[in-house]
Amino acid sequence: MRLEEVRAIVTGAASGLGRHFTLALAGAGARVAAGDINELALESLAVESAGWPGGVLALKLDVAQEASVTGFIKRAAEELGGANVLVNNAGILRDGLLAKDEDGWVKKLPFASWKQVMDVNLTGAYLMTREFAADVLKRGIKQSLVVNISSISRTGNPGQSNYAASKAGLDACTRTWALELAPYGIRVGGIAPGLVETPILRQISEEQLASLTASIPLKRVGTPEEIWLALKFIIEGDYFTSRVIEVDGGSTF
Repeated sequence: MRLEEVRAIVTGAASGLGRHFTLALAGAGARVAAGDINELALESLAVESAGWPGGVLALKLDVAQEASVTGFIKRAAEELGGANVLVNNAGILRDGLLAKDEDGWVKKLPFASWKQVMDVNLTGAYLMTREFAADVLKRGIKQSLVVNISSISRTGNPGQSNYAASKAGLDACTRTWALELAPYGIRVGGIAPGLVETPILRQISEEQLASLTASIPLKRVGTPEEIWLALKFIIEGDYFTSRVIEVDGGSTF
């Protein structure tokens, strides 16, 4: 699929990787429906992308809410003339150890922290992909694509049982959906970034970040542009489906 033929939906589009993806797609001539829960950041994105080769439609979206997802997909598909690419990028962190002893007081990972991460990172991707695929089938679009943004934390990382589980589940869905949707010309792939220069990285202390960076064979964190290049490859590579690309500087957690 050529970038100028892309009519994309990007979730979590107002900041970090999602913002970079949106601007890169619009800059290449693609039309993009950008969804995010942060309306102020969406307004900023719309202003920044004004006049670019492609167009950006910025709409509020809460991927964890079914009604929000169905309403967003309906409007985005209508405005774009049928979306043919979905990038499931929305994700959150609510880190914490499952249980730990702090001087005789046992602290547990709150259920709310578990549920919030699963609702956004996994259930949100399910809702978006379900509605996107249904719209593609109704419109008879012959070639389309879903890209799930996973993480190398999917294999397990202390303090991230909720996040790791959500990303491992997303990987399983990537493979499952690819097999289910291939007969309809819908490819499904994924990208598992390592540490990348995004706002979410600012939640990590300088000491922890230095330690994590030292464990990366390339001895640095990645850039949003390097993750975009993986997304561009998947979009343009019509024979790619059901796989998750790791872009992590050789990291293993």
